Amino acid sequence: MSVDPMAYETQFFGFTPQTCMLRIYIAFQDYLFEMMLVVEGVMLKKLDGIPGCQVSPSQIRKCTEKFLLFMKEHFDKLFAKMEEMLLQLVLNIPKNVLLPEDRAQEQYPYSKEEFQALQDELQELQQRCRAEAAVGQALRAELEEQKVVKAELEKILQCFDGLESICREHGAGNFKESFALLTQNSKKLQGVLKDVEEKSKKMKQHDQSM
Repeated sequence: MSVDPMAYETQFFGFTPQTCMLRIYIAFQDYLFEMMLVVEGVMLKKLDGIPGCQVSPSQIRKCTEKFLLFMKEHFDKLFAKMEEMLLQLVLNIPKNVLLPEDRAQEQYPYSKEEFQALQDELQELQQRCRAEAAVGQALRAELEEQKVVKAELEKILQCFDGLESICREHGAGNFKESFALLTQNSKKLQGVLKDVEEKSKKMKQHDQSM
């Protein structure tokens, strides 16, 4: 069997020529075996009809196996010649023949160094695309965060607008002054609340001591 990879032929046919020859060899060999079994069956029937025949089926099987071995040796020699002829004349693409899908290489030839440079450039472009995609994803995430923050700020502004409207309805002219007054009153209320809590603690301690 040929060891030549025949890659160009494989590209054209869609299968390796060696695989084709192997299948042909197996098909011929199977046919040879089947033919020997048929011959053996015919011989057994013929001898069975002869009175006083001393030839047994085991002897016929041995003769069949010897004949099969003889045929297989000659078949292998003939097939080797047939394989060589088919691989050279039928399943072989001449060196001067160019497949249609490879015409572009004839029009735009390039060396291994140029091909490697193109590969390096392609890898660099892929890395840039991945980096830009990552940056774009980060920007989209930041934009979503900004939308959330903007929505919260709008809620706060609406709250302040509502407070300012309430102040105007109750006669407060300046929201900032009203807010400062509310802050002072809140601090006073916190102080009163603290005094009440302290007095409550003292009363509880006094009750417990009684």
